[in-house]
Amino acid sequence: MKKTISSLLAAVFAISTFASCHKNEDKPDPKTYVLVHGAWQAPYVWDAVRNDLLKEGNKVIVVELPGHGTDKTPTYTLSLDVYRDKVIQAIAAVNENVILVGHSMGGMVITAVAEKVPAKISKLVYIGAFLPTTGQALVDLSMSDPGSKLGNSLVQSADKLTLDVKADSLTYLFINDGTPAVKQQAIDNYRAEPAIPFTNKVTLTNEGFGTVKKVYIKTLQDIVISPGLQDRMIAAAGITTIYTVNTSHSPFLSQPHEVSKLLLNIAK
Repeated sequence: MKKTISSLLAAVFAISTFASCHKNEDKPDPKTYVLVHGAWQAPYVWDAVRNDLLKEGNKVIVVELPGHGTDKTPTYTLSLDVYRDKVIQAIAAVNENVILVGHSMGGMVITAVAEKVPAKISKLVYIGAFLPTTGQALVDLSMSDPGSKLGNSLVQSADKLTLDVKADSLTYLFINDGTPAVKQQAIDNYRAEPAIPFTNKVTLTNEGFGTVKKVYIKTLQDIVISPGLQDRMIAAAGITTIYTVNTSHSPFLSQPHEVSKLLLNIAK
């Protein structure tokens, strides 16, 4: 009888150990995501995605770019390098490598970051984002996009330091597929966009930016950065890992849980 009981206990222990190991294998190790917002937006846009990623045990850093959100850095001092350095500072506080995510203008920023600290980045993720080649600025890419409807809605300030989006075009351009509540949130958090960083060109090398794995999430209903331009940028960068979301320019607002699922999958 004692031998039988011992055998049963051993079997139960073996089964529970196997189940525990199997469960651990199914759930990936926690990752650190660094999320970078785009133009005319701020950290709030990532709230729902951030919560989803945290619930799965990950770490999340949401960067507030200078001149956005509540940041009061003088507009005339801003540049793409200033944005870059803010993100590098956030990454430097993390011991492990990060998954660096950028949306729209944030794609320019994460590209510049990857050139400087490629060894700190496990993957670059572009979500409906500008993805330059060396020598290009955001304005160069934007002007090459006949499918974009943004240009006619821009108003430059008298000092040429900021760009506004016409009030009646803001939600139509950026989140036409969002709920009324989300659209109102975009209106409530709106600020004019610093203009100088749009003209700053990137310098990229094979030894820096070229060494980092890249993923692109296309926004199929986008009228700010058209799917056509997205395809051209993806091809120029040689990206082969591509996902899609059937949304407007701001999928983290209109379909945040879909974005979260993709980011979790990309981390595997």
